[in-house]
Amino acid sequence: MTDRLTFLVWDGDNKPPEGEWIPVLWRGFGESGDVSVYSIPRRVEEQADALRARFLGWIYDLGEAQINGKRLVDHLTLRPGFSYWWMTLLAEKCNIAKSPQVYDAVRLLALEELISAHPVGRIILASSDKILARVFREWCGQTDMVFEWHRLADGVNPVSWIRRLYCSLPHPAQALVFLLRYLWQRWPLKQNGTFPRSSASGEITFVDYLAHLSPAALVTGRYSSNYWTGLITALDRDAVRVNWLHHYIDHAAVSTTQGARELITRFNQNSAGIQFHATLDGALAWSVVWNVVYDYARIMLMGMRLRKMQPHFRPADSRINLWPLFEQDWSSSVFGATAMSNCLFLNLIEQTLECLPRQKLGVYLQENMAWEMAFVHAWRAAGHGELVGVPHSTVRYWDLRYFFDPRSYKHTGNNDLPLPDFVALNGLTGMAAYLQGKFPEEKIVEVEALRYLHLVNLLPERKTAERLPAASLRVLILGDYLLSITRQQMKWLMAAASILPPDTRYIVKPHPICPIRANEYPSLQLQIIDAPLADLFGDCDVVYTSNITSAAVDAYSAGIPVVSVLDGDTFNMSPLRGLAGVTYATNPSELADALSRSWESSDLETEPYFCLNEKLPRWRHLLGLAEY
Repeated sequence: MTDRLTFLVWDGDNKPPEGEWIPVLWRGFGESGDVSVYSIPRRVEEQADALRARFLGWIYDLGEAQINGKRLVDHLTLRPGFSYWWMTLLAEKCNIAKSPQVYDAVRLLALEELISAHPVGRIILASSDKILARVFREWCGQTDMVFEWHRLADGVNPVSWIRRLYCSLPHPAQALVFLLRYLWQRWPLKQNGTFPRSSASGEITFVDYLAHLSPAALVTGRYSSNYWTGLITALDRDAVRVNWLHHYIDHAAVSTTQGARELITRFNQNSAGIQFHATLDGALAWSVVWNVVYDYARIMLMGMRLRKMQPHFRPADSRINLWPLFEQDWSSSVFGATAMSNCLFLNLIEQTLECLPRQKLGVYLQENMAWEMAFVHAWRAAGHGELVGVPHSTVRYWDLRYFFDPRSYKHTGNNDLPLPDFVALNGLTGMAAYLQGKFPEEKIVEVEALRYLHLVNLLPERKTAERLPAASLRVLILGDYLLSITRQQMKWLMAAASILPPDTRYIVKPHPICPIRANEYPSLQLQIIDAPLADLFGDCDVVYTSNITSAAVDAYSAGIPVVSVLDGDTFNMSPLRGLAGVTYATNPSELADALSRSWESSDLETEPYFCLNEKLPRWRHLLGLAEY
């Protein structure tokens, strides 16, 4: 044992302590070129293709796992030809918000690969994460490595007593609370029939969220959406009768169900008889609630029969069992609030589509969320025509919702992955991402990027006078929609500001649902602006973004240098990952250096990112509209 190494896996914010061990950074990147320290986030980036493929392969293998002589995907058959497996959190792989522990799983695979190349005899985990410690302890127990856990102080934000009480309930009780709360909140959206009878002549259905509405839509009551922009005008111009099915989500612009119902009523009144709007919750009825409870009980019984799941949570050729990381996801998916939510989606969608006259075409926003799997199945079960999924924004490399193991795309006719007939991708970058992920090429069509048509008028060349060396550095800060990410972004900027010139200007555009208040950052002298991005680019030298925001693409397309956070707490979720001319800062000093250097750099030479044409010839062809 004396000639074997000790790895200190450091899951802290500050630098790891010195000792008779080799530091392995769990959350940090360390200093570039420092060979005395291993960085797991850096290794995840360096080995991204292999690690992503391995994780996706494990998810596929889990669905195919034989349990009591039957595949898991078949155990969870909820409708003929449709497995509930595709609605579980595990299959959804929403590592952005719902299942952040996916990053831990990939980091563990990267660490295991590192350890396989070194004679490691002891692992010391310094972390506040007891679930991670459990994984390490069981892993070391399967090998000849000694394990020690040095528990760090828990730095997570305090949880309200109501949330703690809810989380302490058994999963079926959580499911019941979720259902009652949902019905209490959403019952005002109930309608007698989702769509009016006159929609019988409508043959195209669009499905989206009742969000990203244009300000004019809220004032005039005429439907206008930033999801679809000019396409709505094109449909109206051709007098195409269209059904619009909206998911209502609570947000600042439409904050109550009563407000949502009134807005839908106004949309229908002002649609000239060719648009028919409804919310998914319009299908609520006591018969639907009964079917929801019945389906939930069936899923719960399925889960009770699947008591031998734990051994299948070990990826192929690995000694690490990921069960502790995903136990809550599994339990919530088959016993808890997630199961009840999924049953609601399935039955509301089925009720809506069964009552809708046969549609020749369906178009829905595609993020491969659980409700979409139910929608694809119910659409086909109801006998409707072709179906098109639309990834409406960017396709990020590490947004695992968009990617599956290539074996998942093989059609067997038995509980297959629910896929649309076509996926409409908005440019070469998105198409390349799908093709790299082995998505069937024959199912891909290129369309214009509806959410980014404003970039048509955005010139990458800017006036030389705006970049005079004597001028002060102008940093445009684009906030994130997640509060925790925005705070981290601003924390780094405060630290970097002490290095930057004192006359640096900081212009801030917060995300609409995550405000940034200047009084919280007094050392920065922030100028908060709520204006279109195109109006802000002419008054900045560099754009500073979080790692995940798609707004970075606007800046990139305008030819402005982009500096993004890469802090090691999650994947590199940047939509610009892999493109030249984008800088990723892994600590505040790197941020200060990147901002300074971008000020002195020439205009960014960009690659085509989106397909942009305001006349929408590709969309018109896809929908069968006349050219003009």
